[in-house]
Amino acid sequence: MKKIIFKLLFIISAFLILNSTFLIRNCQSQWVQMSNGMGANTFVSSFISSGSNIFAGTYGNGIYTTTNYGGMWSTANNGLTYQNISALLKSGSNIYAGTFGDGVFRSNNNGGNWIAVNSNLLNLAVTALASSGNNILAGTGVGISLSTNSGEVWSTILTGNNINTLLTNENNIFAGTNNNGIFLSTNNGENWTVANNGFPTGTSVITLALSGTNIFAGTGNGVYLSTNNGGNWISKGLTNIVVRDLTVNGIYIFAATEGGGAVYISTNNGANWIIKNQGMENLIHFAFSLFVADNFIFAGMYNASVWRRDLSEILGIKQISELVPTSYSLYQNYPNPFNPSTVIRFQLPVAGNASLKIFDITGKEVAILVNGKLNAGSYEAVWDACLTNGQGTRFASGVYFYRLTAEGYGETKRMLLIK
Repeated sequence: MKKIIFKLLFIISAFLILNSTFLIRNCQSQWVQMSNGMGANTFVSSFISSGSNIFAGTYGNGIYTTTNYGGMWSTANNGLTYQNISALLKSGSNIYAGTFGDGVFRSNNNGGNWIAVNSNLLNLAVTALASSGNNILAGTGVGISLSTNSGEVWSTILTGNNINTLLTNENNIFAGTNNNGIFLSTNNGENWTVANNGFPTGTSVITLALSGTNIFAGTGNGVYLSTNNGGNWISKGLTNIVVRDLTVNGIYIFAATEGGGAVYISTNNGANWIIKNQGMENLIHFAFSLFVADNFIFAGMYNASVWRRDLSEILGIKQISELVPTSYSLYQNYPNPFNPSTVIRFQLPVAGNASLKIFDITGKEVAILVNGKLNAGSYEAVWDACLTNGQGTRFASGVYFYRLTAEGYGETKRMLLIK
């Protein structure tokens, strides 16, 4: 009998140890610095991908590349004569690097070596790069240059403005400026008009992103949205926060910020923003650039190198079936009880706005997992109780409630967090 009891205790102890190890690993669902080969204090300004390589442009250290999603970085500076990289662009078989002081460099062998391509370039302080068909655009401190032959020769298409960012959409070119809002050309740069309706006077447009027919502008005072090709702009939150970069992945919009919370996400075209800086809470540095590659999202930081996070984890929700169900359903979370994360499944019979929120025992809202428009289908969302509130606070053990609301439907269920 004693031997049997001992064996049972041993099995239970082993299970608990393995389970505890699993839980600790789950608590690492957050941003992780990926600076191996680059240095922990590197200022990362921009990203692109080319084939199996991801390239990171930096201020002061030129260009780094990785083939294992940031596990190891190596320099790709052969031929670069200036190492303050302000912009990177992949166009066709070429990669372009804009430098803040020595113009544009081009590589036709995936970063193996670079040559300067600056003939007739308006200014050597290059601040932005973009492509429109076979044309290459270079924004500078005094205007915009265009090349129709891969950068061999440039011509001037706009002067008198300090360009922060460029966005192209078919024949349209949007140029975000420092203190003068946006200039728009609808004929590939032949003519320009001011497109500032809705912007406060003196707005600095730092970054632009396209999501379907919507155009988002990150400014020195939050995010703005235009649904009519720049005809007018509407404030979309993050007010009083400097938005350094915007990137779009499906219905998700990510914002890199200064003076806010590093990284935010919106699932409803900017109507609401959710902080996603778990693991970065103690950084005094800010996020400067963002990039999505396969299953990861990368953040280029000001003097804090590259940080990476699993994309599915940061989204917190995925569609598991496109089959249209016959009714709304909210299922019991699993596992339950849980520590530290749990999965919540639900079904939507029609497309529309939906929200899935977490409440504590007092009825206080403590987390938002979903808040935006979703297609009909089946979904599952993950609530990670490690650092979900974005302030480094681990949620206490106890009873929590989750509520799904969608197009007149509402249902609430109970779950238990045990630590």
